Formats: sequence, C-alpha cells, structure tokens
Amino acid sequence: MQVQTQWVNTTDQQRLFVKLWGNEANPALVLVHGYPDNQEVWEPVIQHLIHDFYVISYDVRGAGQSSVPRNIRDYRLEQLSLDLDSVTHAVLGERCFHLAAHDWGSIQSWESVTEPKFRSRILSYSTISGPCLDHAAFWMREQFKQHKTKFFKQMTRSWYIAVFQLPFIAPTAWNFFNAERWGKMISQLEQQENLPLNQNIVKDGKYGVNLYRANFLPRLSRPRQRFAVCPVQAIVLKKDQFVGPDLIDEMPKWVKDFSRVELNANHWAILSQPEQVAHLIHNFIQQKLTATT
Repeated sequence: MQVQTQWVNTTDQQRLFVKLWGNEANPALVLVHGYPDNQEVWEPVIQHLIHDFYVISYDVRGAGQSSVPRNIRDYRLEQLSLDLDSVTHAVLGERCFHLAAHDWGSIQSWESVTEPKFRSRILSYSTISGPCLDHAAFWMREQFKQHKTKFFKQMTRSWYIAVFQLPFIAPTAWNFFNAERWGKMISQLEQQENLPLNQNIVKDGKYGVNLYRANFLPRLSRPRQRFAVCPVQAIVLKKDQFVGPDLIDEMPKWVKDFSRVELNANHWAILSQPEQVAHLIHNFIQQKLTATT
C-alpha cells in the first residue's frame, strides 16, 4: 500500500507521527488506535478501505513513533481532542472527515464527537469497543441502583483499570512482554494464528497507561452530559472480553442518529476480522453520504 508520512506538532509541543493512505480526492477517513497499540494495528483494515477513502492514521501521544509527554495530565481527554484537531487541520485544512476508532482511540474520540466545535466537521463516527467515559459513568450509576448484576458483570470485565492506576507496578509490568509474547496472547483471545505483531509493545504499553490514570477517576466521578454532534455507529463485538455489549445501551440517549451492528468477534477484531470491520465502516459512511445527496 502506498503511504505518505508527516509529523504534526500539537498545541503543547508534542509531535505526532501521521500516515496518509490513498487518493487525497476521496472522502477523508481518520482512524484512531487504542491501547496498547499504535496506528499499525489499523493496517489490515486500511487495505480494504484505501481504494474508496483518503485514510489518515496517527500514533497517539505516547505510542508508536509519537513523542511521550512527561506528565500524566498531558494525557487528558481535552488534550487528546486537541490532538485530533491538530492532525486534521494539518492534513485536511478545513475539510470535513469521517472518523472511526477502536478501544482507547474510541474513548478519546468521543471527546471530539461530543464537542460542538466539531459539528459539521466530523461527518460520521464508527466506534469499536470504547464508550464515552461520561456516558459509561451515567450507565454504571443507573445499573448500580437498578441492575446490580449488570454493574458487577462489567466491573469484572474491567478489572485491569484498577491495576493501571498503580503508579509503579503497571508501567513496569510491560518490561516483561515482547512482540511475540503479546502476539501469542492476542492470538489466543481472537482464536486465530499469525496475526500482525506489535514490535513496539513495551513502549506502547508502558506509556499508554497514563491514558487511564489521567481520565478514568475524574470522568467516572464527575460525568458530564455530552451529546454527539454527528451520526454514530457502534460496532459491537459479541465476544469482547473487556467491553460488555450492555454499555452500548446507554449510547442512544446521547446520540440523535444512532446505529448498532454486531460482529461475532473478540476485542481485536481489527486484526482478526479486518475485512468485516472495513465493510461495516464503509457501509455506514456510504449510508450517510447517500442521505446527504
């Protein structure tokens, strides 16, 4: 696949590594990766999208080749949204774009999808395994009051969030991994061999922990009312062992134009079922393009 690269400076003097795929004349599609990944995790999906879209991917701060901030507060959702703004303005200028994201990329993208300044700029959003933290907080409060079984079921899935708050143990634990060991774990989860390896897994895991530390406690303890400014498609992974499908039930309360589709896959479907993921993203965008013409 033909790719161009460039560096983008952020509002707080970090540097983000950006890749541009396909024909610039095509509709623009921005992809945001999750944790503990970097933008390379999207490449199996990109090969199925490159002919119809101008695809922009980037390493979020602390991941891949992008720079690593010194302070935990530099990973706050507000700054991550400014990063998306910096990347899209540098690459696209004032052009509108579609957005798709996975895992933590999806969590952080909700900050932009619910930000009024992105209205009419983000044309559609496909979210995979990453709810808005504010929405999740409201959902958990309601479930704790009315459906404690659902509440504790999701808490069981999210055990790792508490571990990631530990100041020394969580980052240091990633030193015991390497690409092959992490790849074996992903293959076991997805029940599929020979998936692409993350050669940068130690760095991505160690520094990306700060995404959790900077955002989970503030957002879950003080949730905000955040309404989507664009159509949203939730791609629900039925076998996801980390993000329960029940969390999706909260989304229609905050999204005026909401769609839900299901895929019989585990958390890293973008690696194990890239063609199916690309198909769902493509179809949703085409639906929205058709509706506006």
